[in-house]
Amino acid sequence: MTMREPLRARNLKLASVPLLLAGLAACASPGFKADVSRFQAQLPDPAGESFTVVADDPALAGGLEFARYADLVEAQMERLGYKQADAGQASLLVRFDYGVDNGREKVRTTDTGFYDPFWDPWYRGSYRSRLYRPRSAWGYGFYDPWFGGPEVRSYTVYTSGIEVKIDRAGTGERLFEGKAQAVSTSNRLQYLVPNLVEAMFVDFPGNSGETLRITIRPEETKVRKIEN
Repeated sequence: MTMREPLRARNLKLASVPLLLAGLAACASPGFKADVSRFQAQLPDPAGESFTVVADDPALAGGLEFARYADLVEAQMERLGYKQADAGQASLLVRFDYGVDNGREKVRTTDTGFYDPFWDPWYRGSYRSRLYRPRSAWGYGFYDPWFGGPEVRSYTVYTSGIEVKIDRAGTGERLFEGKAQAVSTSNRLQYLVPNLVEAMFVDFPGNSGETLRITIRPEETKVRKIEN
């Protein structure tokens, strides 16, 4: 999700990705990778608890796009056993935000040999949040998968993310905070947000303070702990 534009620089600038990159990406089938960090203060068991999903950014409230992504969060909460309820009756408020930044141009000169078509272990991206000052965030970028060389290619990479916060209705006590981030050549929220939501709810609520790198594939999900 960074977020005060909230996590949302919504001007959808098309990424200029070489066709070969797209072709090799499909062959490699690396999946969607997201870094997920979660913190909790004794999130209650689902029995007897109800929830409603609300926009953490008031500008998103009532929007059709927000409603589409909120449905994904609701489905995940119901899968866990929580019961959906109207805002005035729910015992838990699930605050949700999402977005993608304006992108960053990458230039890569390659030599002979084959490079992984996706992950550059020290790509530095950034995003903004309505609740946090603009900041840099370490993530994963891309290699140009060209054979032989040298070849010089440029393309755009985007940092996307979501934030999920769960509060006790009435008291406002914070019970859970989670962030999921990804770097990719896509800035299409319709593609990014569903994957980020799925990553957020893998092994939910997780271990408090732990950051995981979660890979979403159609046939499997992989989880790897990131050492601090």
